[in-house]
Amino acid sequence: MTAPGSDIILARMMALHPKIIDLTLDRVWRLLDALGNPQDALPPVIHIAGTNGKGSTQAMIRAGLEAEGARVHAYTSPHLARFHERIRLAGALISEDDLTALLDECYAANGGETITYFEITTCAALLSMSRVPADVTLLEVGLGGRLDATNVVARPALTVITPVSMDHEGYLGDTLARIAGEKAGIIKRWVPCIVGPQEDDAMTVIEAQAARLGAPLIAQGQHWHVWEERGRLVFQDEAGLCDLPLPNLPGAHQLDNAGAAIAALRALGRGPTAFEGAVTRAFWPARMQRLAQGPIPEAAREAEIWLDGGHNPAAGQALARHLATLPPRHTHLVCGMLNTKDIAGYLGPLSAQAASLTAVSIPGEAATLPAEATAQAARAVGLEAHTAESALAAVQQIAATEPRARILICGSLYLAGGILRENG
Repeated sequence: MTAPGSDIILARMMALHPKIIDLTLDRVWRLLDALGNPQDALPPVIHIAGTNGKGSTQAMIRAGLEAEGARVHAYTSPHLARFHERIRLAGALISEDDLTALLDECYAANGGETITYFEITTCAALLSMSRVPADVTLLEVGLGGRLDATNVVARPALTVITPVSMDHEGYLGDTLARIAGEKAGIIKRWVPCIVGPQEDDAMTVIEAQAARLGAPLIAQGQHWHVWEERGRLVFQDEAGLCDLPLPNLPGAHQLDNAGAAIAALRALGRGPTAFEGAVTRAFWPARMQRLAQGPIPEAAREAEIWLDGGHNPAAGQALARHLATLPPRHTHLVCGMLNTKDIAGYLGPLSAQAASLTAVSIPGEAATLPAEATAQAARAVGLEAHTAESALAAVQQIAATEPRARILICGSLYLAGGILRENG
């Protein structure tokens, strides 16, 4: 089978820089200038940063805007099954023909200069969004914020910072305050910023940056509140109270993400239709997604099969809280992680909710943590641990001894992407 044209060009782009991550904006500015500065021709931009929840929050904002009939561009990363997922133009994923032509144009404009894969593909996304009419552009930060390739819009309509926690310390800093400083780099002079729940060290940094730039903060716990009451979501700010259904994205942490989305929609002047759409119509794959088709569910027909791509300590805590709310059933983890992650911090909270863990290596990922290393880390936090050759084999092993188990495949978006490609 012949590879799509976009895959061939994307492979070429991977070779344009020796590093996957090299945070600076110099190369981005150079290429954007060669492309005619498309970042200056985008529909109004909402720029979203944070460690956890930025993808879900973006999905809810998009669902809310589209519920009111708005045409929405959206850029997100990484993709799970296909690169096309990263670029949504006026509501639809970019087509293969358009993506191939776009990447080819950007590759030629770059002239063989050094540039990272994320930088050149972000420039391609901005170029595509500048050429298609829409009402709003949603840009999700890839890593950090201050030096992220998306941080090139001089005057967004709104910025959003979801919860900040420890992750990517090798690039962003080894303290919560330093990481928050990188995330707060998306704040722009006089542009309102929606802020989700933060630890004190992070909030202090965000508030200081906003004060320096005269950017109004609209922060959870100060300017808006969100909570669950009698099976409903209640949002309250100075404009009044909203009584809404609970988010269709599972997990108690989605209340906070929904609150940030509603606060953003309120700041944009949107109304009740948008608020309800945000909590009832959002879809975000590999965030406690129930798998219902493909080889893995077929291998364990009586089991519950779930997929989640969270991979840092805060994600482990959120998953553990959610698992504790589910109806009683033995939960078994199938876990694969990258060697750059805090595996003990991720697995520690889950140890109280899981009966066992079966570790796998992530196929095709050079930075995968070997399965046995993941198993050893699981044993260190008190989990019964085994290994398997693949996620499918792990599910088969679990189902052979406990057919009606709850099985959660977790630990990495890269593992989740492979699962969705095979079982989507």
